[in-house]
Amino acid sequence: MRTVAIVQARMTSARLPGKVLTDLGGQPVLARVLNRVARARMIGDIVVATTTQTSDDVLAETCAERGWHSFRGNEIDVLDRYYHAAKAYKADNIVRVTADCPLVEPEVIDLVVGTLLETNYDYASNVLKRTYPRGLDVEAMTCTCLSRAWHEASEPWHRAHVTPYVYLNPGKFRLASVTGDADFSAHRWTVDTPQDLEFVKAVYNRLGNDDAFSWRDVLRILAEEPWLANINRNVTQKSPQEC
Repeated sequence: MRTVAIVQARMTSARLPGKVLTDLGGQPVLARVLNRVARARMIGDIVVATTTQTSDDVLAETCAERGWHSFRGNEIDVLDRYYHAAKAYKADNIVRVTADCPLVEPEVIDLVVGTLLETNYDYASNVLKRTYPRGLDVEAMTCTCLSRAWHEASEPWHRAHVTPYVYLNPGKFRLASVTGDADFSAHRWTVDTPQDLEFVKAVYNRLGNDDAFSWRDVLRILAEEPWLANINRNVTQKSPQEC
């Protein structure tokens, strides 16, 4: 069974344009994401899924220069982009990660993928019931599940966010919720605004700008310096309907 991580990325983020190639301790944010995903034991391959827009030519060029697999597809219909990327790379299962999560955790990726592979589910994730910090989001699904969503989803926001059609239809799909031992969901570790980027830079700086750390190391830093969480505490998460 071939499990492929597909990392969606584009340059035209509304609140922080160009964030995925912004420097984070000497490497682009996207490189940090890919480095951390690559440490997951249950991932067979990683693909950067960007768009066909000229604004994303620089992303495609960066992927080529660094030897990263990439795929270019629909800008707005991200479900379509994922579907065709999965077909192009002959995936049996896909893992969805976004390029604005430079603290994404290999251990959590393996936990979610393992849940999918070891059970008879169509979809597994740690976002159905949040206990992990926002920014450690991982979704895994069979390509049969992805294909059905691609064929059936009609709401624009379902297609823009890839998976809502799946998790909002538990009667059609077998869903597995992966949760942790404690609730850390109040933490915001994703990068969507300048304040988010400032927070993540502070974390990387304290860890020597080396991305080979655990999410528990981040929790330790926050326990030692709780004021760091104030950097982006007031950032509000956009709703899925805000395409």
